[in-house]
Amino acid sequence: MKKDLKGMNLAALEDFFKSLGEEGYRAGQVSKWIYKGADSFDDMSDISKTLKDKLKETAEISTLEILDRKTSRFDGTRKYLFGLFDGNAIESALMKYRFGNSICISSQAGCKMGCVFCASGKAGFARDLSAGEMVDQVLKVQEDTEERISRLVVMGTGEPFDNYSNLSDFIKIANSENGLNIGMRNITVSTCGIVSGIKAFSGDFPQANLAVSLHAPNGALRKELMPVAGREEYSKLISACREHARKTGRRVTFEYVLISGKNDEKPHADELAEHLRGMLCHVNLIPMNSVSGRAPASTARGKAEKFKKWLEAGSIQTTVRRGLGSDISAACGQLRLIYHNK
Repeated sequence: MKKDLKGMNLAALEDFFKSLGEEGYRAGQVSKWIYKGADSFDDMSDISKTLKDKLKETAEISTLEILDRKTSRFDGTRKYLFGLFDGNAIESALMKYRFGNSICISSQAGCKMGCVFCASGKAGFARDLSAGEMVDQVLKVQEDTEERISRLVVMGTGEPFDNYSNLSDFIKIANSENGLNIGMRNITVSTCGIVSGIKAFSGDFPQANLAVSLHAPNGALRKELMPVAGREEYSKLISACREHARKTGRRVTFEYVLISGKNDEKPHADELAEHLRGMLCHVNLIPMNSVSGRAPASTARGKAEKFKKWLEAGSIQTTVRRGLGSDISAACGQLRLIYHNK
């Protein structure tokens, strides 16, 4: 079976080349080509034909297939549908800002979390994505747009901390000069609140950004909205986030989807502020985006602004997220697993 070189970090590539009887420095040469978007060893002009032939026999460079793309007529957000080798398909979203291009990538094909307001788990869970499949979402969008992506968010389909090993390899490649060369402070990972993952992430990537999908001011309500809350005690989650902020000096972002009549009243804001007060954090309020087959109703924008003021009165930094890409189902909670026939 051929070795897939995309998704291998520099140390792993060095070991691979040494196993072929080659010098370790070849890893740097080849990785630069791979993460520039090369899909063929023939494209690599600074390695010999002999080495190219050896690589063709022993290795491959996997690639995703762009099945479809849609562009928002309102804000230019672009959603991509990528085909995987096994017939599954995943979605990613490109968002354009004044400060540069940002991509929201998926970490799994499907999701196990089952949050009531999110489309990602509707088709169930298929499998983890490899580090190479995560990297290739970025590479394919850069190739398609001919524009560099300078910020990335692991906030698409899946729970990143349920796929920690591949996520870790991906982040290292994304940050490496021989990889995507994206600054660690421009990388954000969003979790449903896997406490063990938060603790590992704090130690492994202290300069990256942590976002936590909280969505409720207490454990009982959170269990109604997010089944994962049944295995992660609310107080322990808040404590882990507080420790992350203290240990890394980095602000924790709490994502909070506003659901009309469920979690958007003043007592909810007051209780949430009480839990978060004194932590280096900020709350990102998200008026719930439309998801087919999901019952909860979204909070109106005006009510979201009121909730923001209530939290700010409790000394909590708060923003209300812009709903980019909602007309093409590319906004928060709308990306999903799709099955297709190759």
